[in-house]
Amino acid sequence: MNILVLGSGGREHAICWKIAQSSQLDKLFIAPGNAGTNQVGVNVDISVTDFPAIKNFVLENKIDIVVVGPEEPLVRGIHDYFLENEDIKHVGVIGPTMDGAQLEGSKDFSKEFMKRHNIPTAKYASFTAETLENGCKFLETMKSPYVLKADGLAAGKGVLIIDDINEAKAELKDMLTNAKFGAASSKVVIEEFLSGIEMSVFVLTDGISYKILPEAKDYKRIGEGDTGLNTGGMGAISPVPFATAGFKDKIENQIIIPTVKGLRKDGITYKGFIFIGIIKVGNDPYVIEYNCRMGDPETEVVMPRLRSDIIDLFEGVATNTLSERDIMFYDKAAAGVMMVSGGYPETYEKEKEINGLHDIVDSLVFHAGTKQDGAKTITSGGRVICVTSYGKDFEKALTKSYENLKKISFDKAYYRSDLGFDLTLEKK
Repeated sequence: MNILVLGSGGREHAICWKIAQSSQLDKLFIAPGNAGTNQVGVNVDISVTDFPAIKNFVLENKIDIVVVGPEEPLVRGIHDYFLENEDIKHVGVIGPTMDGAQLEGSKDFSKEFMKRHNIPTAKYASFTAETLENGCKFLETMKSPYVLKADGLAAGKGVLIIDDINEAKAELKDMLTNAKFGAASSKVVIEEFLSGIEMSVFVLTDGISYKILPEAKDYKRIGEGDTGLNTGGMGAISPVPFATAGFKDKIENQIIIPTVKGLRKDGITYKGFIFIGIIKVGNDPYVIEYNCRMGDPETEVVMPRLRSDIIDLFEGVATNTLSERDIMFYDKAAAGVMMVSGGYPETYEKEKEINGLHDIVDSLVFHAGTKQDGAKTITSGGRVICVTSYGKDFEKALTKSYENLKKISFDKAYYRSDLGFDLTLEKK
């Protein structure tokens, strides 16, 4: 099979690394890819949102399956584009159509979906600039802290958690009337704050049946002890120690099954990954958010734990035969730590030479913000490299990742050295 993966981050490198292991693979292309994906396939200089160029490439290279990594092309309707074009509608696309991608593209849509299908989530209400006054009144009925979420895509930065009621009102006004997060905050969801510990659950579905992938827990804050600004993710571990068999059963019965059935009931044909952000409150799971694709950096620990042939699973999605495919995992734990550019998630410099990549032993190196510059590998983004290791448990896996991270260097490189700190506290 000829496969095209869209995207250029660590998630896409991890997916490509897994695809490259399949005996069913003939050719693997990545658009646009990075310095790491180029080691397992062929990078192609095409933007993930240039649908006509993607179509031409698919036809010229006899692509059988297109795997969509990031959310933007899905929310913009790349799957719909394929279905509407007679000459490419036979090509399998891993990723939902535009209506299914609204699970991520609109917080209001996803909250309404959960309410309609009795899926446990925080209490909420949505507001626009016209209903700003009502939004301020609604805040007065809530307890501190106050959660404000931009309705649309805001690159993971559209969520504010505020302790002071007056500050919350001022931020709500800033979001709705001053476009703090651009068009994404033309509508804002105000949500009840849930206190608990978070994890990520991943489902692959053909719209009828589903397979649950290994769960993971990521770390979003830039600073040690979960302090500082939110990032796209500073690392992840899998499996999640507090996700007992009983807790995972609750997630499947109360959240995954109603989600897959709900999509079908609403007439949405969903083919691809569903990422479900879960918070454990007491011993019950609640949905924080849905994403319409795999998470990053979670993919960098989920893919290494997946034992099954991923092309076999993708083919099952494309042909509505996922129920006939087996999904198997490795028992060992995986832990990935992200090395980022100094200054990230705010202003940072690019094009720093990365040294030590060839010195890594017994760990996987997934490239995120990298590119090739002749014989050199240089930085091209905020999150640069994810080092993932296996271990008997997450502590041993993390120890190995940290040992290997010390061998990699570039100017102003930074990584968190305390991942898993909260899980160790949970054990005590």
